[in-house]
Amino acid sequence: MTYADTIVALSTPPGESAIALIRLSGPLCRELAQAVTQRQSPLTHRIAHHCKYLDIKGKKLDECIFTYFIEGKSFTGDSMLEISSHGNPLIVHKILTDLMARGCRHAEPGEFTRTAFINGRIDLSQAEAISELIRARSDRSLEAAQRQMHGSVGRKMNELTNRILDVMAQIEAYIDFPEEDLPVEDQLGPASVLLKLKDEIYDLAETQRYSALLHDGVKTLIVGEPNVGKSSLINYLTGSERSIVSDLPGTTRDYISEFIMLGPWRIEILDTAGLHDSSNSIEKAGIEHTIEQAQTADFFLLVLDASMPAPSLPKVLVQHMKPENTIIIENKNDLPNAREISNFLPMFKHIRTSLKEGIGLDSMRNTWLESIDSSHSRVRNDGLVVNARHAKILTQVNDALKLAISKLESKEHPELIVADLRDAVERIGEVVGRVENDRMLDSLFKQFCIGK
Repeated sequence: MTYADTIVALSTPPGESAIALIRLSGPLCRELAQAVTQRQSPLTHRIAHHCKYLDIKGKKLDECIFTYFIEGKSFTGDSMLEISSHGNPLIVHKILTDLMARGCRHAEPGEFTRTAFINGRIDLSQAEAISELIRARSDRSLEAAQRQMHGSVGRKMNELTNRILDVMAQIEAYIDFPEEDLPVEDQLGPASVLLKLKDEIYDLAETQRYSALLHDGVKTLIVGEPNVGKSSLINYLTGSERSIVSDLPGTTRDYISEFIMLGPWRIEILDTAGLHDSSNSIEKAGIEHTIEQAQTADFFLLVLDASMPAPSLPKVLVQHMKPENTIIIENKNDLPNAREISNFLPMFKHIRTSLKEGIGLDSMRNTWLESIDSSHSRVRNDGLVVNARHAKILTQVNDALKLAISKLESKEHPELIVADLRDAVERIGEVVGRVENDRMLDSLFKQFCIGK
């Protein structure tokens, strides 16, 4: 792979469609635009032009919309050409074959974005956000990806770097200019600043646990004893006969997974085997699967039969259930002997329903949505969520700050403290993929007038 190549790829999904988009990036774009359109004047930057596409032998392949982007003003930073043809796969194949014959090569996966990063058009966190935006499956994940794509992570890393550089500049001044007339050194001041930074970076790294939740969905387990209405509930939520509904207990012997949207959230619902003592080996295996799924669940819908005594739940399941991540659904309230069971796990939210009669279902959905919003939407005031790579780096930054704080408190030599802080700055740079080494000097000049 060489970045002097002109790359080409189909940017819309393969198959029949109304329109197909073919993208090119590289030094041949202007020349190719002229060659395939045979226009008397060059394409105007960022203006869509309706032209014939003529292949290398002069044969018309299609009538297309051509948009040319000059170098330095495109997504990749190189010259780019976008060709919108009719979405016939045969036409697309002929155009791609012709462009290859004219000197282009097929782009590798993610190469347009990688080129944009290499050319400094976006930072590494923005490049990652493009992939996350494409994979987003809910409003919340779209919002997080869009914030990151517009530089929210980069801006935060820039802010953190500047705050560390301010401390470094203060300490560096005493290393390089011990005889100068500088303010009295205060070891506790930098330590308090770094302690605040360390806590903030820890909180930021912790948002990574919401990243999978936003992209994969809120994993919700429907649990309860056999024949309380779990399968009826998942059928109601999905709007289909996803689970078999039967009066015979133990009909569901393994978990059934389905995805739905609840407000802005993507929800993965798992209808699990009924919890009860059983000698049946297949039922036992299903119950074990339920316990296993509970360990990674984000939310629980515990279904009870309001006409029966409160159940005895496995302790290993209950330890994962909390008031903020569980709703108790008291079902079968249409039965004459139904009663309130609010004294069962009284700290939890209770909703009285009848799935058979359609009673209480809107209230259940609203309570469920409010609970998820309350538990998961307040990640940070700025809505910033980092991914696993960012979190790993930020943990390393925190380790470096801990060392610096320890050395400050022990009044060790300033050069040792600065070395740890420099390591923290370099680590932060890895989040966005670059470090500006001259920024240390800029910070020193502003604070201490070194050039005077």
